[in-house]
Amino acid sequence: QVQLVESGGGLVQPGGSLRLSCAASGSIFSINAMGWYRRPPGKQRELVATITSGGSTNYADSVKGRFTISRDNAKNTVYLQMNSLKPEDTAVYYCNADLRSGSYWKNYWGQGTQVTVSS
Repeated sequence: QVQLVESGGGLVQPGGSLRLSCAASGSIFSINAMGWYRRPPGKQRELVATITSGGSTNYADSVKGRFTISRDNAKNTVYLQMNSLKPEDTAVYYCNADLRSGSYWKNYWGQGTQVTVSS
């Protein structure tokens, strides 16, 4: 059974930083793209950032220059370093991964971690 488990969320003041982690566990043969998405209060889920197995990255315009996505392929883990946080970054953050478990590639989601930016 494959699981994606996020950690690192919490309450932070505007201008502060947080680092999210997401570890994939279970019977995993290979992981392709990994990413972070978020669901702000009352809104739909949106892309934050993605990273390929080779390290190519893509960011939403709203987080460019403030957030950095990275991954450790040996640990099947993806990270999101969030700096200069703003109240509008408040959301539930979800980890996502395309991975092969057994014979098939599937897309998996984590359970989400709350990030609240408030003074």
